[in-house]
Amino acid sequence: MTDVLTHSEIDNFDLVLDLRDASVYTSQGHKIIICRLNRDYVAIEEFKNVFQQIAEIVKAGDYEKFIFDKRALRAFHQPTMEWYFIHWKKEMLKHGVKTHRKILPAEKWFEKMVQIAKAQILENYPDNIIDQLDIQYCQSIEEAISK
Repeated sequence: MTDVLTHSEIDNFDLVLDLRDASVYTSQGHKIIICRLNRDYVAIEEFKNVFQQIAEIVKAGDYEKFIFDKRALRAFHQPTMEWYFIHWKKEMLKHGVKTHRKILPAEKWFEKMVQIAKAQILENYPDNIIDQLDIQYCQSIEEAISK
């Protein structure tokens, strides 16, 4: 992957998980967790495994912001997004993570798929927590940290 985190982007961040599918960095000082996917496709079970490990980090720390760098992805999987959006984010909100920053792949079709999937999730899950979250899309880790 050519889009790696630069030194300046991860100053004051510690690499806490270095897995095949994802790298996870934390900063207690910033109260931020960064998850960077490392592969163009992550199967749902592997995705859930990574995010369950991130959940344990959140529960053990004091975090408020989650940055999700998806730039490596070249495949979109609706059930994965649904699980992440409905179940994982809801659990993380209970532990204080209400700010989410996302960095999408550059391909416009991916952004369109996210929009379609999000609309379907909001329709299918009227009791969702989106109104309790601060979700924004960013172009870089540095922008996501500062927003």
